[in-house]
Amino acid sequence: MKKILLHFIASLAVVMTMVGCKAFTTLSSSGETSTGTPYEMILVCAQPQWQSELGDTLQAIFKQPVQELMQYEPMFDVIRILPNNFGSLTQKHRNIVTVLVDPSITEPSIGAQYDITSSPQIQVAIQGPDNATVAKYVSDNRENLLYVLEKAERDRKVAYVERYNSQPMHDMLKERFGADIYIPDNYKIRSMSDDMVWISQEFPTASQGFFIYKYPYEGQRSLTAEALVKARNRFAQRIPGPADGSYMTTVEAIVDDTGENYVPFMPKYRSFSIDDCPWIELSGFWEVEGDFMGGPFVSYTTVNKATKEVVTYDCYLYSPRDEKRNMLRELQHFIYLMKFPKAE
Repeated sequence: MKKILLHFIASLAVVMTMVGCKAFTTLSSSGETSTGTPYEMILVCAQPQWQSELGDTLQAIFKQPVQELMQYEPMFDVIRILPNNFGSLTQKHRNIVTVLVDPSITEPSIGAQYDITSSPQIQVAIQGPDNATVAKYVSDNRENLLYVLEKAERDRKVAYVERYNSQPMHDMLKERFGADIYIPDNYKIRSMSDDMVWISQEFPTASQGFFIYKYPYEGQRSLTAEALVKARNRFAQRIPGPADGSYMTTVEAIVDDTGENYVPFMPKYRSFSIDDCPWIELSGFWEVEGDFMGGPFVSYTTVNKATKEVVTYDCYLYSPRDEKRNMLRELQHFIYLMKFPKAE
């Protein structure tokens, strides 16, 4: 059983050992398998808090739209229950958030524990002296609150893939891209060449896939948003659409609010690091040139310093009938299973 207290003071959460936190004193470890689906959450909150600004704040945070999708889907599917309904069944859920407001609590806090009544599991306790104080504290630290919950889901997927992956696919990808890349064995290779591999998992009404490609690194100009979109389109042309001559491309213009004109649209661009390896994320939408298909994509680009090549992991989703959040998140989690050699 892990216990941590997260003090959300700066931009990053500082993890400390938690002792005597009131919200956790009734919980004990059982080792049972957790219930629930990915990104589903049990929120334990009494009626007075739920109908106050605190309840509004929690809903605004957990139900905010997933930014990578064109249609609305919430960050989490929230199942709100009253404290007296928080029994043995609901306590086994994979994601639990409890809210406690008590005047005897001197200051607000947010604490997290792992694998308390089941595994894998995260339980987050939010507490404070009154609704307004807790609402402000939660709002001020919303990014870190979402981070610990998102990370718990990501860590579960990473742990699963580390256990159930395709060794032949790993060996093939390492030979081509010089990196350890682990992919679940339910994904299949669709096509491959010296500089690109296309892999996907196909369903009757959906396609969940990605392509990895490489090309020479020519300095920072190779990593601008414009350069990355241009490279993406060059390799995406190799992914055929359903009609003869059709192929994938990047959406670079969208209809304006009037519905009559097109305006330029550039995918969102951000940089970050994983284990000291710098990455660039590009998120936007793809479509098929010559047909009517499309969906979200998120690409991750880094430089393999050992080979002096740009390497991009580009994941996409086509799912016109079903919800997309969980399928896209799974693809995004794979980036944490890619390890490039450090430059000497």
